Amino acid sequence: MPSESIRLDGHIIDSLTLSKVLDMILREGGEYRITRFAMGATRFDPSHAEMTVSAADAATLELILHMVQQHGASRDSGQAQLQPAPAAGVLPDGFYATTNLDTLVRVEGNWLAVDQIEMDCAIVLDPIADGGGYRARCAAMHQVRHGDLIVVGDQGVRVTPLERRDPGDVFAFMGSEVSTERPKELVVAAIVQAMRDARKAGQKILFVGGPAILHTGAGGNLEAIIRSGWIDVLFAGNALATHDIERALYGTSLGVELATGAAMAHGHEHHLRAINTIRASGGIREAVEQGVLKTGVMHACVETGVDFVLAGSIRDDGPLPDVITDTVMAQDAMRARVRGVGVAVMVATTLHSIATGNLLPASVRTLCVDADPDTVIKLMDRGTHQAFGLVTDCEFFLKELAARLPGVTM
Repeated sequence: MPSESIRLDGHIIDSLTLSKVLDMILREGGEYRITRFAMGATRFDPSHAEMTVSAADAATLELILHMVQQHGASRDSGQAQLQPAPAAGVLPDGFYATTNLDTLVRVEGNWLAVDQIEMDCAIVLDPIADGGGYRARCAAMHQVRHGDLIVVGDQGVRVTPLERRDPGDVFAFMGSEVSTERPKELVVAAIVQAMRDARKAGQKILFVGGPAILHTGAGGNLEAIIRSGWIDVLFAGNALATHDIERALYGTSLGVELATGAAMAHGHEHHLRAINTIRASGGIREAVEQGVLKTGVMHACVETGVDFVLAGSIRDDGPLPDVITDTVMAQDAMRARVRGVGVAVMVATTLHSIATGNLLPASVRTLCVDADPDTVIKLMDRGTHQAFGLVTDCEFFLKELAARLPGVTM
């Protein structure tokens, strides 16, 4: 039977990584023999396991090794295998598809950390001009150039699985399952603490929002949080910005007067007139500078220097001049701005939450808030395993968040 040695390091027992790997080997028709095992003496010490994995044929063995590698198992044999990209935007067959976990590749006997890691990308090795050697980086398919050296297969690749959740962590009371039965005030307190920790560590805070924030009347809370300096980057679509500007110009969202809840005559036209006003001004920033736009979330972003990316969709009205309508360009704009993010808060948006989750390293503390549990489930099912979910109304969440963050005044 073909066989190969693998190893696991870290908190592999209390994180259940070891049992997951062993179950996976057996489930896929393989066999294992543990050749060395050393358990950490304290809860802070890592453990170490070495084993030989066998299967009936080479194809089955490769499948098993690929699957367990996603859980942190590393193959003892070989260097990373490299092949040149056959064309711009085209990867060689069998390219290694990345996860969002910290990743190392072994090249010329050295383990290199992969920069800018994100899921569903490739690993590119760039030669270092001075001093020789290579630098490893993560690259989306469209970013690959003809001739780039691409890692192929799993050999010489090592990923670091998610660490166990420390009992002292602010989210320790939350499990990974999605439930409406959460102590919501405790979750808000936890995200406030995470935001404070990120600030202290010099990390950025990312907010991802959907238009329901405006429809439910929570726009003022988000605006106050931005003005108080608690958000560094905003990701949204045409809808959030449009209805925020509609609120600022007409006092409505989707034509409904936010102060009374009554539908206004011809209110269904307000979002179109809001878009037209901004287009006539030349853009959101220009509308602020000209005094056309005097309040609102987008006004607060411009005034406080909060960076924002508005990514468009096929259903957008207008759209606003600031909306990026090319999806690849929008991805790259978002990709550039998630570097240095320590906390991501996603509120009331399924597609933008999933899109952002695809770009985030697993080390980023991520909270997804939505009234529909399916949004949180979809985010986690698509690989953002580090995300915590809170199933609740966005208006409640933002009101509580604004009330608990230091320095926020309504």
